Amino acid sequence: MAVIQEAWIGGVSTRKVDDLVQTMGLSGISKSTVSKPCKDIDDRVHEFLDCPLAGEWPDLWLDATYLKVRQGGRINSVAR
Repeated sequence: MAVIQEAWIGGVSTRKVDDLVQTMGLSGISKSTVSKPCKDIDDRVHEFLDCPLAGEWPDLWLDATYLKVRQGGRINSVAR
């Protein structure tokens, strides 16, 4: 199921997932078998997107300047 979900997230159509599964040496699967775990992902994403953002959410901003520095005879990009 993880391969099916990963393929779907990567943009593989439900129709092409069957070919992918067969390439992996497994027997073919129906479109509805592909659609169910993918619908589960959609449901979880929508649940996350619809949850309220109550309370405080601290922010941490980091910034750096990258300089070329010679270290051990090599030139490296180092954050300062």
